[in-house]
Amino acid sequence: MDKREFKITSDGSHTLYVPHLDETYHSKHGAIQEALHVFIDAGLNHYKKSELNILEIGFGTGLNTFLTLLEAEKKGIKINYTGIEAFPLGKEIIKRLNYTSELNLSEKAIELFNKLHKTEWEGEYEITPSFILNKIQIELDKFNTEKKFDVIYFDAFGPRVQPEMWTKQILKNMYNCLSEKGVLVTYCAKGSVKRTLKEVGFELEALPGPLGKREMTRAKKL
Repeated sequence: MDKREFKITSDGSHTLYVPHLDETYHSKHGAIQEALHVFIDAGLNHYKKSELNILEIGFGTGLNTFLTLLEAEKKGIKINYTGIEAFPLGKEIIKRLNYTSELNLSEKAIELFNKLHKTEWEGEYEITPSFILNKIQIELDKFNTEKKFDVIYFDAFGPRVQPEMWTKQILKNMYNCLSEKGVLVTYCAKGSVKRTLKEVGFELEALPGPLGKREMTRAKKL
């Protein structure tokens, strides 16, 4: 895998920088604050259900997964979570991430973060009795499933550096993966992406973006 460099974002939490793409995994204005704003507040908390199926595109550092687990435990929600990643990070990188210290968590929560990363790829694992995780190592254009999801966290690298992740075919596949009235949330508010989302059938909602961004996007399956 190409080299990743650690960067400290404005809220003190780590992100990773990919030199050959000139891109980071998270916003420089704060990895944790961005994940909470885009995926937890606008995605997970959009629903009042007691059980949710969630699909994450871009498992990456596991931050979105971990924050979802913490929120679900707090609210007593059952989560069936599928995370897709073409290039999983190595154990040495995971060990250096500072999310648990920045969030000032209990020993139990730290153990859960480690457990998320210690589970094998390809298979369903019980992280807690109410959180089932399935990590899949696959390129997005090869992903196919009959399972339907209530929420998709679309956290792929941006269309500037990886336009192949934002094609009409990919976004149509995301639409088909959602249950009725399911939502896709993404930090991206680029005009061309929003037009494509509309073309494949989504109803769009422009929401205030996380710190450093004017807007983000929530797309609902009609």
